[in-house]
Amino acid sequence: MPLRHLKILDLSQRLPGPFCSQLLADFGAEVVKVESPQRGDYGRYYLPKMKKEGAGFLMINRNKKSLTLNLKTSAGRKIFMKLLKRFDVVIESFKPGSLETLGIGYEQAKKIHPKIIYCSITAYGQSGPYKEKAGHDLNSIGMSGILDMTGEPGGPPIIPGAQIADIGAGLLAAIAILIAVITREKKKVGQHIDISMLDSVISWLSIHAGNFFATGKIPERGRGMLTGGLACYNVYQTKDGRYISLAALEPHFWKTLCRLLGIESWVSKQFTMEVQDRIKKRLSQIFRKKTMNGWLRTFSGNDICLEPILNIKEVFSHPQLLQRKMRCEIIHPTEGRLSQIGIPIKFSKTPGQIRMPPPLLGEHTTKILKNIGYGMSQIEAWKHQGVI
Repeated sequence: MPLRHLKILDLSQRLPGPFCSQLLADFGAEVVKVESPQRGDYGRYYLPKMKKEGAGFLMINRNKKSLTLNLKTSAGRKIFMKLLKRFDVVIESFKPGSLETLGIGYEQAKKIHPKIIYCSITAYGQSGPYKEKAGHDLNSIGMSGILDMTGEPGGPPIIPGAQIADIGAGLLAAIAILIAVITREKKKVGQHIDISMLDSVISWLSIHAGNFFATGKIPERGRGMLTGGLACYNVYQTKDGRYISLAALEPHFWKTLCRLLGIESWVSKQFTMEVQDRIKKRLSQIFRKKTMNGWLRTFSGNDICLEPILNIKEVFSHPQLLQRKMRCEIIHPTEGRLSQIGIPIKFSKTPGQIRMPPPLLGEHTTKILKNIGYGMSQIEAWKHQGVI
């Protein structure tokens, strides 16, 4: 099934769901965002705002339509189930069992649409002792062990700068939906997809889990091969207070670095753990002798995996990012010109497109309901009753 024929009802508001549906929408899927008529997606109200809408909402809801629907009313649930018959996928992020209580969960949905793909994204999944618990990104990375390994030796865990569990769960959900679509094409069956944010980040632990299973040793914060334990794979401050990332992990990169810095005696000690603190101290002294840009000029033309640590303003003006079209602009009816993160997947034949700006609350409600057979008198009545 080409993605342009894929029709998705997205009931989610938490970051993994909207991120997942936008990724699919960028490649042609029709996504209808189902929102409460009273308030809509709470992301619309988060600060900072542009003119009317929250900046975060505007970043992850392009290429979607908005349908307002009060699922707490019997009329709203009836409309939802009628819509369901015309859609391929449902994405939701409610507490396990909530939609079943309303009569619109997977078990009820598959009775009227046996081939429906129903994707549930929650903090801890649909099973296990934590299934009823609320949780956010920080809880998931904390429980996964990632937070315990992140930070300086002897220091506290450091919160990462991006929402790893949220984005990771959204990516897994998108992959899972596409697998389910392929399966349905071949076997003519729908299914329920259970995505846990905690599971998603656990799946990121391949190297760390492999080492632990082999040795039984718990990783020490800031001491792992890729978490700050090696001098050749670390962050260093420069003379101007900026920072550079050094990832000279392969021996030939490390040898080139040592030659350029005049510390050839350290070449053979790249992975000798007993001297890593001494090497890190020496490199820290060396890198404080020049500015960040000074070091970039020094190493220009030498491939040693050394790059600047950029702030977000520098990121979105960087020539590599601009050439890859990872910053683009769209026009929104109330917000005007909006910058957007570009589409990260590059296809040679079927590239993604930004076809529509993020929708206004309920912008497409009337058109969607008319398309499934409801007349204007009924639609207007539902508006007055708070159903839509």
